[in-house]
Amino acid sequence: MGNVYITALSKFLPNQAVPNSELEDYLGYIGGIPSKSKSIILRNNKIHTRYYAINKDGSSTHSNAELTAEAIRGLANGNFQLADMEVLAGGTTSPDQMIPSHISMVQGELGIKPIEILSAAGSCNAGMQALKYGYLSVLSGNSKNAVCSGSEKLSTWMHARNFKKEADRLVELEENPIVGFEKDFLRWMLSDGAGAALLENKPNAKGLSLQIDWIEFKSYANELKTCMYAGSDKLEDGNTVPWRDLSPDEQAEKSIFSLKQDVKILGENIIEKGNEFMLEVMEKHQFGPSDFDYFLPHLSSEYFRSRIVEITRKTNIEIAVEKWFTNLDRVGNVGAASIYLMLEELFHSGRLKKGEKLFLMVPESARFSYAFSMLTVV
Repeated sequence: MGNVYITALSKFLPNQAVPNSELEDYLGYIGGIPSKSKSIILRNNKIHTRYYAINKDGSSTHSNAELTAEAIRGLANGNFQLADMEVLAGGTTSPDQMIPSHISMVQGELGIKPIEILSAAGSCNAGMQALKYGYLSVLSGNSKNAVCSGSEKLSTWMHARNFKKEADRLVELEENPIVGFEKDFLRWMLSDGAGAALLENKPNAKGLSLQIDWIEFKSYANELKTCMYAGSDKLEDGNTVPWRDLSPDEQAEKSIFSLKQDVKILGENIIEKGNEFMLEVMEKHQFGPSDFDYFLPHLSSEYFRSRIVEITRKTNIEIAVEKWFTNLDRVGNVGAASIYLMLEELFHSGRLKKGEKLFLMVPESARFSYAFSMLTVV
């Protein structure tokens, strides 16, 4: 088999950057009360601006499918047109609907020919799953090219109107109408946007390309309970009750369809399991921190940077600070799109040189899965 190359990268970030001072202007106030945890969460995640595909009245400016289609359209150039596409794969945490699949809607939005598609489900790793599907398709000779994407439309999920019934219920019980931390936590973490990559069986004739050396995945769902979830209720024993088993009133009163994070299980496991798998990957592919030039970690919060440094130092795989490349502070945590947005920015930065290597790390806290990949600039 030959090699697979990323020959083009594109992104689409909707509307204008939203600063921290305007977050609740867009997402609203739950129970009419400012969030008590917002300032603490923002201080830890160090996100200064992010993008929302909504107006201040909460109305949408773009669907997830439209965000993704815009990013994909940006891949078209003198050497590639959308009509040339052979495979379309994409991942998201936040499809516009349960059925049809996300990428079915993107294909319809693009208006392209009948084509092989894949919609990867999950959360942050869905974009990497789509990338691996495209990579294996081209590597195997099944196709000459594949377009892969990661995208999110999370702002409407985080809007205060989704918590109104729960807040009203708390008032009835003479309690403060402030939802639990596991729900409020993610409101100040997540952003909207999309990124896309063109994979081909030949590198660019002019300019740089990124050769995909390998992509590795591992899930720890056999060991660990659910951490980030939506459409279910989490019980004290860690098991979940699906939305179908709850009445409409229970769904509304518990904000069952909101996106939630069990921060305790997150803090106890996300770094440790990621480091465990990183050690395995380094052993399998026989490399260490000195063998790559850029480290692109998907961080949900800058809070985790120091913890990654600490554990890699203890296990003798500490990565030099000058190798780290992130854009979390500028674009926010865009879930499945984040790794594409980092790659797109670095690829177009003018900094890359032939022969350099990029080491990618994408953790997913939903039930703890991880992706690592190595790319070579050619």
